Amino acid sequence: MTAALVLAGYALLIGAVAPTALARARWAHHAPRLAILTWHGLMATFVITVALILYHVALREPHVHDGLLGLLTACGLLPGAAVFGSAPHAAADPAALLPPTLAVLLPGGWFLRTVWRTRRAQRRHLAMLAMVGRPSFEHDAVVVDHDTPAVYCLPGRSRQVVVTEGAIKTLSREQLRAVLAHERAHITGRHHLCHAAAEAFAHAFPKLPLARHAREQTALLLEMAADDQALRSHSRETLATAMCEVAAGQTPRAAFGAGGPSAAVRLHRLLTPKATPHRATRLAIVGCSVAAPVLPLLIACGLLVG
Repeated sequence: MTAALVLAGYALLIGAVAPTALARARWAHHAPRLAILTWHGLMATFVITVALILYHVALREPHVHDGLLGLLTACGLLPGAAVFGSAPHAAADPAALLPPTLAVLLPGGWFLRTVWRTRRAQRRHLAMLAMVGRPSFEHDAVVVDHDTPAVYCLPGRSRQVVVTEGAIKTLSREQLRAVLAHERAHITGRHHLCHAAAEAFAHAFPKLPLARHAREQTALLLEMAADDQALRSHSRETLATAMCEVAAGQTPRAAFGAGGPSAAVRLHRLLTPKATPHRATRLAIVGCSVAAPVLPLLIACGLLVG
């Protein structure tokens, strides 16, 4: 029971306290990929912690007091043998393992549903593009005859970059290449999977502060990560000017757009660059992100609490 209480406190810390602090962290916008890793580490940590809490509450047999081997025995992953001098015992009742299993399957199921719905929306949009768009080998994209400047991409299996005639006429050649590089960064980086994971977590735990912050921040940070990729071959001024031109363009569902509601924050970031966190700081953040999901396992195994 002590471990369950400690785990509950850890879940509260991860689910309510840490998200607020991370959302306000200044380094996050200067290292977006690192921040995305941290947000996803927190989400994974929360799911693991909740599953272990339910495990302790539901399981009546004393497997959890036998450390890691006892925990594996309770899950049926090891034969029921004596562990550290304790008496042999059979594998745990499957009914007792149902609640922690559901805690893991719930966000996993939402993730699969989110990916499926996204692909379905993309197929519908691609069918529409086949009728109203035309392929452009020069831009490696589909061009749509529309006056409003807009550039967006459909990631995933049916990957496609879309440009309007308004964007081609309004942007210079270098500006157009910059926003196209931004969109291709979404595709090559498989950003749709990170976005789907945050969306799925938000559906699985709708009232949780971590879910709300993770969904909002992940969407913003993915755009910043694509901006950083585009900056490897284009200047800040070029990308910023292009973003201003396409900011009013509408982005369809299941697509990433170069403009959108985050454009103002991203423009400020582009025009007021700051140094990325020191290497030691980055390593510390990565270490904490990796250690966070491991800590509840140590608690559950009785290695940190008696």
